[in-house]
Amino acid sequence: MRIAISGHRDLSRETAEMVRSAIREILRPLADCLVGVSCLAPGADQIFADVVLEQGGRLEVVVPARQYGVELSESLRRAYDRWLGLATIVRELPFELPSPEAYASANGLLLKGADVLLAVWDGRPAKGVGGTADVVREARSRAIEVQIIWPLGAHREA
Repeated sequence: MRIAISGHRDLSRETAEMVRSAIREILRPLADCLVGVSCLAPGADQIFADVVLEQGGRLEVVVPARQYGVELSESLRRAYDRWLGLATIVRELPFELPSPEAYASANGLLLKGADVLLAVWDGRPAKGVGGTADVVREARSRAIEVQIIWPLGAHREA
């Protein structure tokens, strides 16, 4: 089963742990046939990647642009590079820099062949093009099942 992820980057520490638990519960029954697809953004994407690998699934990564991740802190970049190295497939889009066009293209590729989209989403509109709300809308327009993960008490950092 191909499961794609989209979600907020700015999860509080407590919310990140609740999201990790929720993703574990969803993915646990699928461990034998799990393929997780992620762009590896900090926050929900990286939590998902970690759980996919922990459950014995395969990780596929969509890289929106060659310079994607350059703006990350050193620790976040190391984490990104680690998951990138553990991926069974990496698809890099032909954009040099991250941009709304790159993110929209990445989201389209993320959803290609997906059976389910997990959306770690507070239900609010996207802050920019290619945000979680946009991915949810696109998945629904493609008749892809969407499972929203937003545990009771979850919040984003200010």
